Amino acid sequence: MKLGNHLFRARKKSGLSQEEVAGKLGVSRQTISKWETDETLPDICQSKRLANLYGLSLDELIEFDVDVKEIQKYIDRTDDAVSEKIDWTKAWSRKYPILAAYQSELDTKPYVAELN
Repeated sequence: MKLGNHLFRARKKSGLSQEEVAGKLGVSRQTISKWETDETLPDICQSKRLANLYGLSLDELIEFDVDVKEIQKYIDRTDDAVSEKIDWTKAWSRKYPILAAYQSELDTKPYVAELN
């Protein structure tokens, strides 16, 4: 998901309009719209102010994804015995294909013991 979509979803979740956010940050409504459509990006100071306004950390704002939070709820409620049977790398690789590539790379590299 692109940053603009993260910003849009975080703003909606906080119940604020583009006009309200613009007023609190001292920018135009069009600026907020451009951020949310990925036309432009907020600078780091503006991003921090957005995160504070939405009640999120900067990391959470950048990675804001309602689906992931919903999935985490299910994982937390999953019995440990069931959880141990799940190939989590394979499951998460559907959403984040880089995980499969990374795991494949790990599987093909020979194990080298660290000598101290």
